Amino acid sequence: QSPFDREAAFRGLESASQIWLTFQFHEAVRAEWRPVVRPPRLGGNKKIGVFASRSPFRPNSLGLSVVRNEGLARKNGELVLKISNHDLIEGTPILDIKPYLPFSDSVPEASLGWADSAPTDRLEVTFAPDASDQLSQLPEADYPDFRALIEDVVSYDPRPSFRRGRDEQRIYGANLFDKNVRFRFVNEDSIMRVEVISVC
Repeated sequence: QSPFDREAAFRGLESASQIWLTFQFHEAVRAEWRPVVRPPRLGGNKKIGVFASRSPFRPNSLGLSVVRNEGLARKNGELVLKISNHDLIEGTPILDIKPYLPFSDSVPEASLGWADSAPTDRLEVTFAPDASDQLSQLPEADYPDFRALIEDVVSYDPRPSFRRGRDEQRIYGANLFDKNVRFRFVNEDSIMRVEVISVC
């Protein structure tokens, strides 16, 4: 957007495979901030200080992400920076852009006691016939790559940590775009998978 719609401001950024984005958690702004949060990695029950977490509910509502730089383009006359491998939602305000510097931004020996290991492996995702039918009726222009987005979200098992690994019949839901995605976890021969049962 103006006044930043100037290619000169991005000159040289094409050499960066990854970039830092400083953004605002505009959908997570609260009137009052809380000093403690419950990270999902700790089961959703244990509290830690907000500054020791990656919670989006922060005093200043600022976020920081490393994303893949896919280059510049013009769309409807406006300059657009294309990115991938991000976890931003549509309309997220971007406050600053910086190149990722591999020699200084990567710290292989870094540690964080309560979240040292990577998240668990992703689960297989299947779609019930009703869910597949509902997806097929959605216009691609309004819901681009929606099936892949659903698979990506639920494959990481978004349940609280203390429920993971359990064989249960509970049905969960997640709001994506303007749809409520309903899903459940199915254990077959000791292999857990996610079944999406409806998208409405």
